[in-house]
Amino acid sequence: MELGLAGKRVLVSGASSNIGRATAVAFGGEGALVAVGYHRNEAGARHTATLVEQAGGKAVPVRLDLGDESAVRRGAERAHAALGGVDVLVNNAVAFPDHPAPDELFETAPAARMRTSLAANLLGHFLLSQSVVGTMRANGWGRIVHISSGLVEDGRAGSSAYVTPKAGLHGLTRTMSRELATAGILTNLVMAGLVVGERELPEPLLRQAAAAAATGRTTEAGEVANLVVFLCSAANGHVTGELIRADGHFLTPA
Repeated sequence: MELGLAGKRVLVSGASSNIGRATAVAFGGEGALVAVGYHRNEAGARHTATLVEQAGGKAVPVRLDLGDESAVRRGAERAHAALGGVDVLVNNAVAFPDHPAPDELFETAPAARMRTSLAANLLGHFLLSQSVVGTMRANGWGRIVHISSGLVEDGRAGSSAYVTPKAGLHGLTRTMSRELATAGILTNLVMAGLVVGERELPEPLLRQAAAAAATGRTTEAGEVANLVVFLCSAANGHVTGELIRADGHFLTPA
């Protein structure tokens, strides 16, 4: 299948590890030019850039702080300058909120945690999308994918500061599709399953997560990346406004 991504200019946020890294490398394998977005992990971003180039693409690390409006715009400007524009955006970055205290109740959860998460995990993605759409509209072609979680559909106690911004991305995806599709810009969302990657997670959690999936295992970063790359390719000409789970039919444990 010809994906038509050779020479396309791609910005992947949160690409210093895990799903973001796998996605950036997959685009590299298609001959794309990739801006490897990162917040603090510059070494990880540089390693991703090396992997992208080994796969056959071109890459440049770009610092992005999605929790600061002016920093988002500066980061987008750096990506535009490095690539000469952006044809594809993958909003993958996530700032995980602090874990609730063991005795925390819904009514005692600090508003500051929600406010910080909304800024980084929803408003930041909105602003970054705004910053690249102009070039896409001018070219009559663009692809945007937001990365979310099935927790939005299932819910989980103690996760409101994480789930609420992700739920906002679902509404944003549908609205962006309605506003941008006639300009040739397709917008979709992928709900990724639990990806172990470089994180050290407790063995009981891993067993629980594997058992909760119909496939009986956790998700591989490359499996999410392959779906994202297709949705962002020329091979996808009519899929837009979709919220797609890539989690092995995962049902969040109560």
